[in-house]
Amino acid sequence: MILVVNPNSNAATTAQICAIAAPFLPDLQGWTAPRGPSVILTPDQLAQAADQVALLEPPPGCRGVIVAAFGDPGADRLAARQSCPVIGIGAAAARAARGRPFAVATTTPDLRDGIDALMRAHAGNAPYLGCFLTPGPTLAVMSDPGRLDPALLEATYDAARAGAQAVIIGGGPLAQAAERIAARSPVPLIRPIPEAARLMRDLLT
Repeated sequence: MILVVNPNSNAATTAQICAIAAPFLPDLQGWTAPRGPSVILTPDQLAQAADQVALLEPPPGCRGVIVAAFGDPGADRLAARQSCPVIGIGAAAARAARGRPFAVATTTPDLRDGIDALMRAHAGNAPYLGCFLTPGPTLAVMSDPGRLDPALLEATYDAARAGAQAVIIGGGPLAQAAERIAARSPVPLIRPIPEAARLMRDLLT
């Protein structure tokens, strides 16, 4: 069994993330943060989520853990306590750039510095061009697919104009939006949930 950890306190998001990962890892169990915001928006909220994840005790029979928030909160600390693989979706997405100039399209401006640091730490030789943000209030944009999808798509076009050859859609709660806009993106999209699931599958086989 693979544990899919959602550091956001939104069970519906956990179910969506598990559904996207399931084609790669059929034996999944979701975990939703018992407290905290339904969408992590600030560094303080990310730090609080990291504390919850770091103290998590995976159930018996767990063969690996995917931390499914883009800032990978608590992933390193949890990995230090576990013998099974622990993969953060942000790190997995950065590795998937594989040498291409890449950027992140996301909705959370206050998390930009942390995202930038995470991407640079895991990008290897791939040039990282930064975050490209959707306009408008984050929660209002994220709660309306009719507003979110075109906003994320425009951010991918901005990234492509800046030289990105691949764009990561940065956020566990954005996983379904990434699926919806992939065919319309001007450059290949890197989708963090599938990348983390593929990486976990490869590590276990």
